[in-house]
Amino acid sequence: MFTDPNLLSILSGSIVGFILALVGGGGSILAVPLLIYVVGVSSPHQALGTAALAVSLTALINLIPHWRAGFVKWRCVMFFAISGVFGAFVGSSIAKTIDGQQLLFLFGLLMIVIGISMFFRQASSGNRDVLLTKENAKHLLLRLVPIGFGVGLLSGFFGIGGGFLIVPALMLATGMPLRYAMGTSLVAVAAFGATTATNYAVSGLVDWGIAGFFIFGGLLGGLVGIGAGKLLGKSTNGLNYIFSAIVISVGAWIVFQGIGNLLA
Repeated sequence: MFTDPNLLSILSGSIVGFILALVGGGGSILAVPLLIYVVGVSSPHQALGTAALAVSLTALINLIPHWRAGFVKWRCVMFFAISGVFGAFVGSSIAKTIDGQQLLFLFGLLMIVIGISMFFRQASSGNRDVLLTKENAKHLLLRLVPIGFGVGLLSGFFGIGGGFLIVPALMLATGMPLRYAMGTSLVAVAAFGATTATNYAVSGLVDWGIAGFFIFGGLLGGLVGIGAGKLLGKSTNGLNYIFSAIVISVGAWIVFQGIGNLLA
C-alpha cells in the first residue's frame, strides 16, 4: 500500500498544496524531490516536467480563495506573468539540454538559497492600493517586465512554480504588501508552470498519470491549508522558519547526493 506510486503521488501533492495554501508559496520547491525520492520518478527531467504541470494547476486551484478575498493585483501580475512566460520557455529549453544529475545538483543549491532567504521574509506595510495605470505605467512596467522575465527564466530552468522568487520580486517591482504579493504570485506560478510543463510535454517528459494524482492530492492539501490558515490567522512566521529549515535540509541532502553522483 505504502509503495503504490499513485498513493505516494497523492500524499506528495497534498504536502505541496497544503504549504501553497498556508504560506502562499514555497511548496513547489519540494515537488521535484518528492517526485524523485518519494514517488520514485527515475528521470530528473521527467520529474521537473511533471512537477511543473502539477504545481501549475495546484496554484490555479489555490488562487481562488485569494482572488475572492481581493488579494490579487491583476493588472500588475498580467505584465509580470506575460514577460515571465517567455523567460520560463527559455529557461526550460536550456534545462532540457543539461545532464539530469547536474541539473538536480543545481536544484539542490537553489533550495538552499531559497531556504535561507525565507528566514528574512517578513510582512511589510507596503502600498495595498498599488494599481497599474496610464500615469504610472512607464515606471512600473520598467520593473515588472524585466523582473518578471528573470524570475520566469529561473522558474522554467528549475521546473518550479517559483513562489518564493515571485513574492519578493512583486514586492520589489510594485511595493505591494506581502499579503497581496502572496495571493498575486499564484497567477504567475500557474503561468510559469504551465509554460514549463508544455515545453517538457512536447519532449515526452511529463508523466500524466502521476501528475493527475499529485494534483488531486494538492487539492486536498490546499483545502486543509486554507482551514489551517484561518485558524492560525497571522501567526505564520514560525511556520515559515520551520519550512525554510526543511527546504535547506532537503537541498543540502540533494547537493550531497549530487556530489557523489558527479564524482562517481
